[in-house]
Amino acid sequence: MASGRVDTLDVTSRIASGAVCGDGDSQDSKPVTILLVGSSGGHLAQLYAARAWWEGFDRVWVTFDSAEARSLLRSERLIRAFHPTTRNIPNLLRNTWLAWKVLREVRPDVVVSTGAGVAFPFFLLSRLHGIKTVYVEVYDRVDTPTLTGRLCYPISDLFLLQWEEQRRSYPKGIVIGPLL
Repeated sequence: MASGRVDTLDVTSRIASGAVCGDGDSQDSKPVTILLVGSSGGHLAQLYAARAWWEGFDRVWVTFDSAEARSLLRSERLIRAFHPTTRNIPNLLRNTWLAWKVLREVRPDVVVSTGAGVAFPFFLLSRLHGIKTVYVEVYDRVDTPTLTGRLCYPISDLFLLQWEEQRRSYPKGIVIGPLL
């Protein structure tokens, strides 16, 4: 990852604590905890590609139970979300309940996601709990916004884009460049 992208993504840790967060050694500051939420496949790959940014922080992952997720995140704390999420009301309700439990247990400083459907309940409940949120719109939707992006845009504290063209749909978004 280019250093410019890491610097932009580092903004999330600063937002999370309301102050500049270092390595957690200071007695005056607690380590930042990040909750990384995303569907498996490309969404998970994009979150994982930001490793240079998140690897120095306490973190918990929420994604679908897949061979890819178990392999990629084998040394990470992993919470399994319910899928499928597309037009599946029972799993939306299950993931909303999961989000409620996870946010109360983990108490993250910031929730970061690239989507898809599993992200929305976490963003909505994070907003209600006063937890900061960072959404990264996916790299493969350049000309049209994703449904999850449209839902999360108004409730995100920081909305990051991977292409300048995405600003047509998200004018307040910050372009960070492609993660992959």
